Amino acid sequence: MTTTPRATLRTWLLAGCTALAGLTPMAVTASAQAQAQAQAETETATAEQTETDRLNAWFEELFNADLEFFPTGKTSLGIIDADYGRWNDNSEAAAQAAIARSRERLAHMRANFDFAALDPVGQMSWRLFEYQTERGAEAEPYRRYGYIFNQLFGPHTGLVAFLIGQHRIQTAEHAEAYIQRLSTMDDALSQQIEEAEYRFDNGIQAPAWVYERVLATVAGLQSGAPFDDGPDHPLWADIQRKLGEIELDEATRDGLLARARTALLEDVGPAYARLQAMLEDHRDRSTTADGVADLPDGEAYYNDLLTGFTTTDMTAQEIHELGLAEVDRLQTEMRGVMAEVGFEGSLGEFFNYLREDPQFYYPNTDEGRAEYMAEATAIIDAMRERLPEVFGTLPQAELEVRRVEPFRENGAGLAFYQNATPDGSRPAVYYANLRDMASMPTYQMATLAYHEGIPGHHLQRSIQQEMGNLPRFRQFGSFTAYAEGWGLYAEYLPLEMGLYEDPYLNAGRIAMELWRACRLVVDSGLHAYGWSREEAITYLTENTPNAQADIVPAVERYVVFPGQATAYQVGKNHIIALRAQAEQELGAGFDLRGFHDRVLASGQIPLSMLTEEVEASIAETRG
Repeated sequence: MTTTPRATLRTWLLAGCTALAGLTPMAVTASAQAQAQAQAETETATAEQTETDRLNAWFEELFNADLEFFPTGKTSLGIIDADYGRWNDNSEAAAQAAIARSRERLAHMRANFDFAALDPVGQMSWRLFEYQTERGAEAEPYRRYGYIFNQLFGPHTGLVAFLIGQHRIQTAEHAEAYIQRLSTMDDALSQQIEEAEYRFDNGIQAPAWVYERVLATVAGLQSGAPFDDGPDHPLWADIQRKLGEIELDEATRDGLLARARTALLEDVGPAYARLQAMLEDHRDRSTTADGVADLPDGEAYYNDLLTGFTTTDMTAQEIHELGLAEVDRLQTEMRGVMAEVGFEGSLGEFFNYLREDPQFYYPNTDEGRAEYMAEATAIIDAMRERLPEVFGTLPQAELEVRRVEPFRENGAGLAFYQNATPDGSRPAVYYANLRDMASMPTYQMATLAYHEGIPGHHLQRSIQQEMGNLPRFRQFGSFTAYAEGWGLYAEYLPLEMGLYEDPYLNAGRIAMELWRACRLVVDSGLHAYGWSREEAITYLTENTPNAQADIVPAVERYVVFPGQATAYQVGKNHIIALRAQAEQELGAGFDLRGFHDRVLASGQIPLSMLTEEVEASIAETRG
């Protein structure tokens, strides 16, 4: 939605009054009659409006109101308006105001809407809104935990990636907004630096090695033209490319580029220099171990994270024990593949074979990366043709495969997904991290594409975003256990479709699920059992076929993003269990396409609510 500028609205109203003054009496009478009829129709429509319609209209008001607080959220949705050149306000005052709004809104909903009068979709929306607000209140004691700047994510790379990946330039005005964001990046980073200082001084300190990783990235973001004589800085290259793709006269383009260059030198560069100084200070003073148990009230913090990410009441011990059991199950499956391919040796030797044999890797060259991207695209294209066999509802949004940009590939994971804009102006993207091709074996390529692309994140999130009967807070809502559980289920589904005929491809599927099972053990090990970074690395090395180039950054991810990695296997197991329940209770009446459509129809929801949805579907089918 593009909001109407106030001046334009005022001009339109004045024009309407002037036109009315020039009408004849008959015309005025006819106009009055038309207005009366329109008012009567509006009153009738209001009277016929259901309670769900009323609730959805209120949710829409809230969503639009919240967008005014999040200019970058507007940009992500493809909305270009007067806020196009602004960053979000990440101050503590803004955070406190948001908390107050959240509480007031929940009280308003409970006082002004009748839950019993809502249809099932409306009742689910009510419950989700209630769940999210109450979860936020439960997590409030830990709101200022977490490491703002870390090697995995943070505003130091996030602001740059946002401008490159989401700020479109189609006119000179869009370029002006880009330059405005460059010139105010100092302010945006300063807010985050201030918050990071507060957290550090209150005991929220990352291990010293984390600061070393971030410093390496920050150093890279202060190099390159126009900061020195090296290759173009990512932002300088980006705005030159974008301005080169639109029609502008030479003087206008040169003027915009000159101002962008000045903003980089006078605003962006100094901001990163201040960030570097803070990170160096924190590195030198940090005494924190690798797990969050060392943080103030760390055990309770980790338990809260597990609740939030898994949407269950599983304890750290239950997570750890589930992981050990799943590792044993999946290693047994891998031994079956060893027998199938005739490999003679131990499981550890088979893992080494998968790590080291050149046949499983593209060259670590630009040509090898191009081959990987082309093959990943082909895998997704082939799966797209098969989707109607197992899905009734299909996504409309387009999907591209791209390489993670070099400036952020050192800290990024193996792969990730970015939503398309609702209006289709920007496609969805499956990002593959091709920094080191030894981390991207060909036998895992299909599984990774299924997870990030289709039938994984792209299919699920696009369908969710395209569900017209859902309020927008649900179209864009996120629950990790559901989302990543679905992604892991999407890796398994192609096995039933005959797409892992090559036993090594099936080994890749097993290896990736084994990786998620090991995450349960390692994440809880780090944060509840006192494991060190080195112990976690050793465990993954001994129990998976992944390369060290993959294992080390993964463990470092679990250190700075506690709890999140546990959601994958928990979510996938839950979906598999619900499907088994539906198959058992419905027998010949079970329809796989119908099951998938029902699981996807509500968007991302807590696992307990997903259970209710599937059980309701079973009852409807039997009835």
